[in-house]
Amino acid sequence: MPIRVDNIFTALPEALGQEHFFRLFENQSVKIERIVSHSHKSPPGFWYDQPEDEWVMVLRGHATLEFEGGEFVEMKEEDYLTIPSHVKHRVHETDPETIWLAVHIMEKEGRL
Repeated sequence: MPIRVDNIFTALPEALGQEHFFRLFENQSVKIERIVSHSHKSPPGFWYDQPEDEWVMVLRGHATLEFEGGEFVEMKEEDYLTIPSHVKHRVHETDPETIWLAVHIMEKEGRL
């Protein structure tokens, strides 16, 4: 198999108010994806409640995450954080174009 180099900023989707997920790599232990948000916010009453830990970094743009209990966390370019499994969170708002790198750490059983 030939070695291929890609760029995280290549072929970015354009759609206001949407989020686009693109899987960059996946195996039984980890899933890495690029998320492109365009002035996005989670729907009212919607919360992410993921079974795996998630490490996220804002590569471009700005975002505010809301955590259950009312805590808001602002993220700017180059900021990153780890969201432990089952910590409920949502996207409060993003810039017109926010690009994230998300790494999902799977449980030892290899669940995806």
